[in-house]
Amino acid sequence: MLIHRFYHRFILSNPKFFNQSPPPRFSLLPHFQNHRRIHRSIRMSSAFAEASSDVSRKGVPLQSSVSQDEESGSGMGYRLPPKEIREIVDAPPLPVLSFSPQRDKILFLKRRSLPPLEEIARPEEKLAGVRIDVSCNGPSRMSFYTEISIHSMSDDGSLSPEIKLHGYPDGAKINYVSWSLDGTHLAFSIRVEEENDTSRFKLWIADVNTGKARPLFESPDISLNGIFENYSWVTNSTLLVCTIPAHRGKPPKKPLVPSSPKIQSNEQQNVIQGRTFQDLLKDEYDEDLFDYYTTSQLVLVSLDGTYKHFGPSAVYTSIDPSPDQKFILLTSIHRPYSYNVTCGRFPKKVDLWTTDGQFVREICNLPLAENIPIASNSVRNGKRSINWRPDKPCTLYWVETQDGGDAKVEVCPRDIVYTEPAEMLNGEQTEILHKLDLRYRGISWCDENLALVYESWYKTRKVKTWVISPGFKETATRILFDRSSEDVYSDPGSVMMRRTALGTYVIAKINTGHKGTHILLNGNGATPEGNIPFLDLFNINTCTSERIWKSDQNKYYENVVALMSDNCEGDLSIDKLKILTSKESKTENTQYYLQVWPEKKSFQITQFPHPYPQLASLHKEMIKYQRNDGVQLQATLFLPPNYDSSKDGPLPCLVWSYPGEFKSKDAAGQIRGSPNAFAGMGSTSPLLWLARGFAVLSGPTIPIIGEGNEEANDRYVEQLVASAEAAVDEVVKRGVAHPDKIAVGGHSYGAFMTSNLLAHAPHLFSCGIARSGAYNRTLTPFGFQNEDRTLWEATNIYVEMSPFMSANKIKKPILLIHGEEDNNSGTLTMQSERFFNALKGHGALSRLVILPFESHGYSARESIMHVLWETDRWLQQYCVNNSSDVPKHDVDSAALSSL
Repeated sequence: MLIHRFYHRFILSNPKFFNQSPPPRFSLLPHFQNHRRIHRSIRMSSAFAEASSDVSRKGVPLQSSVSQDEESGSGMGYRLPPKEIREIVDAPPLPVLSFSPQRDKILFLKRRSLPPLEEIARPEEKLAGVRIDVSCNGPSRMSFYTEISIHSMSDDGSLSPEIKLHGYPDGAKINYVSWSLDGTHLAFSIRVEEENDTSRFKLWIADVNTGKARPLFESPDISLNGIFENYSWVTNSTLLVCTIPAHRGKPPKKPLVPSSPKIQSNEQQNVIQGRTFQDLLKDEYDEDLFDYYTTSQLVLVSLDGTYKHFGPSAVYTSIDPSPDQKFILLTSIHRPYSYNVTCGRFPKKVDLWTTDGQFVREICNLPLAENIPIASNSVRNGKRSINWRPDKPCTLYWVETQDGGDAKVEVCPRDIVYTEPAEMLNGEQTEILHKLDLRYRGISWCDENLALVYESWYKTRKVKTWVISPGFKETATRILFDRSSEDVYSDPGSVMMRRTALGTYVIAKINTGHKGTHILLNGNGATPEGNIPFLDLFNINTCTSERIWKSDQNKYYENVVALMSDNCEGDLSIDKLKILTSKESKTENTQYYLQVWPEKKSFQITQFPHPYPQLASLHKEMIKYQRNDGVQLQATLFLPPNYDSSKDGPLPCLVWSYPGEFKSKDAAGQIRGSPNAFAGMGSTSPLLWLARGFAVLSGPTIPIIGEGNEEANDRYVEQLVASAEAAVDEVVKRGVAHPDKIAVGGHSYGAFMTSNLLAHAPHLFSCGIARSGAYNRTLTPFGFQNEDRTLWEATNIYVEMSPFMSANKIKKPILLIHGEEDNNSGTLTMQSERFFNALKGHGALSRLVILPFESHGYSARESIMHVLWETDRWLQQYCVNNSSDVPKHDVDSAALSSL
C-alpha cells in the first residue's frame, strides 16, 4: 500500500494498460481492489527535484543570464529561471511510503530529483504505443528509487529506528518494489550501469527484519523483461517472473532494401475510426522489433534461487495468481498486429495454468480490435475484465457486451457479468451473475451474501450501484445508488476494502452489535463551502448512514487513506477500528496519522518538512463568482507572502486553467476542492510565480455545458469567453490583479483554451503561455477530448473551435512550448509547429520552443529549467512590463531590463 498523493492520482487516472474497456470517467469503485502487487513502479510524468548546482549532472551547462545578441533565442543554450523559482523546484523530494500487508511495518522509498537530459535522451524504440529503453529492456523515461528504509510501527503510530536496505550495488536504480504476501520479504529490481551501456533489470530479494538484500537468481545472465508485466508473487516463497529469453540473440537489423511497399488495405470496407494514436508500428521490421523486446520467458523461482521455465515464450502482459495459489491467469498478445492501433487492441489471449506449470484451458482468444467505435462507452467485443473473485479460492468472473461494443447500438441488457469456477468439474457451467443496462464499471466483492456492481453511461452522466447476493440467486437485486456522476454533492462515497488472509481485498464488513449489514463509505464530502471528507458507517439493509469521522473544516483538510485494522478474522469490530488519514493545511505539508477507535485518538506517523518554507505564509482563498448566464464558478486565488492589497496595490496576475464538459448548469456550478488543501507545487506549476510577486488564479472553472440534446462543444467559444470574463472581472474587482497585466496559460487542453482566449477575448489578457497543445482540430478528425463526433459529422464545430483557424485574430503575445517527442494522442508536436507558422504568417508576436527528447510532460532538469526561464521571461516582458503595445525597438530594451 503506497501512500503518496501523486501515486494515488497517477494510478486512479491511468487504469491498467491492458484493460479492454476505456478508462472510467467516473466510478464508485474503491481505491484498493484485488491487487496482489501493492506496488509496481512509478513512471512520473512530472519530474522530481533535488538540491543541486546550476550545472546539470554530466549534462548541458545551464546559464542564467542573456545578452542582447541572444534575445532572439537562437543558439542560446539551456537557461535557468531566477533563483527564487529555482530554489523551489530543486527542493528535495519527499519519500514515498509503503505499508506492509500486516500494517506493522512501513517503507520509506527515497527518490532523486530531476533527471539530466542525457538520461532522457537515451536511445528508445517507439513501437505500438510503447516507448522502450533498449538498454534495460523496459519502459523508457522511468523514475526510480535510490534508497529504501524500513521501520516497524507500533499501535500508537511511533516508528522504530530505520533499517536501511543494504547489500545491493552503490548507485543502483530501484524499481518494482513489492511485499511478499506474509510481509516478511521484499522483492524489487535494480539497474546498474554496465560497461556495454546496458542496465538490465535484475530481480533482488530482501529480508524485511534485517534489511539484507541479495540477487534472487544466482546467474547474472537472467534479467527481467520490464516492458509489460515483470513478476508476481505466487506464494510467500515463490515468484513467477518475466525474463528475457536466453536464446533471443541480437535485435533484428533493419533491411537496407525493403522487401515490399508499405501497404494497408481496407478492401473489406470496414469502418475503422480512431484517435490520432502515436508511435504505431509501421512495417514488418517494426513488428519483429516489437516481438524482440516484448517477448518473455516465464520462470518460476523460489526464494532459495532454484527455478524452472514456465510455459512457452510469449508477449505476456499480465500474470494473475488465484487467491488460493493453485492457478494462474496468463494474458498475452499475439499477431496479427496492426499499423492503425496501439498494442492494447492487438489480438489477446487469456489462458489458465496451474501454479506448477500445467496448462489447463484457454479462457478466451480475442481478435484484433481495430474497429472499436469512438463513441464514449464503446468497448472491445468479447470477454473483458477477466479477474479472480477475491472472496473465493479460484473462481473467475468477466463481462461481455451485448451491443457488439458499440455504444450507439440500443440493446437491453447492454452488458452481462458471468462467473465460473477455474476447474470445470462435474458438468458445472458458466453462470450469469448480473445483467446491466448501462456499461459495466466493476465489482466490489464481499462474500456470498454481498457484492456491489457498478454501471455508468457517459452521455447522460448516469451512474448506478447494485446490491447483489452472488451465492443466492433467489435474492432480488436492488439499486443502492442511482445518481449523476456530475452531482458531487450527492456522492455517497466509495466503499472501503479490507485485506483477506489470501492477500486479496474485499468489502470491509463492520460489526456494530446491531442488526443489519454495515460497511464503510469514504467520501470527498463536496459542499458549497468546499470538500469536507468523511467516513460513514452505512447500513446496507436500511440505506441509512452514521458519520463516524469527518475532516476538520476550519483549518485542515484531512482524508481517509486506508484501513489499518483489517489483519483479523471475521468482521471488523467498530471498537477496534484503525484508519490511516492524511492531514494538511494551506501552509502545512501533508502528514499521515493513525486514528484509533473507540476513543478516536490520533497518532502522527510522519514529520515531513515544508518543501518551500519561503512561501509558507502565502495567501490561499477559494473564491466564488458568477458567469453572465448565471452559472456559479469558482477558482483558487493565491497571493504572495506578506501581500497587502491596500498597501501594495494590484499585482500582475497569471490565470492557469483547463476546461471541463458538463450536462447541467447546476452540476457545473458545484464547488470542488478544499480551501484548506496544501498548496503543492510541481516542477512547472504556475504557483512558482508567487515567488516572483504574481497573483495566481489557479483552476478557475471553465464549464462547457451541453444540456438536453445539445452537446457541450456546440457553444464552446461562447462559454469559454464568458467564463474567462467572469474570472478576470472578479480578480480586478477584488483589487488584487492589474487589468492590463493579466496573463493566461495552460497545458494540453489548457493550451488549446489559452490560444482560443487570445483569439476571441484579446481584451482580457496581456499575453499567453500555451504548452503541448493541439490547435487544429481537423488534424484529430475522429474525436478529441470528450468530443466523439467526427469532423464530418460536426464540421463547423471542429473549425470554429480550432484556434489555428483564428490565427489571424491573435494579436497578443503568445509563447508556445512543446516536447519534440510528444506521444499524447491529439497533441502531435506538429500542432505547435503549424500553429506557429500560421501566427508568423499574420505577423503575430509569438515564440515557439521545442524541447528535444521531451514527451507530453517534461522531465529533464535542463528542459524544465528552460521552460521556467522562457515562461518567466515572457511574463516579465509582456505581462509585468506589458510591452506588447510598444514599438519593436522598445521591446528589446524592455526585455533586457527585465532580465
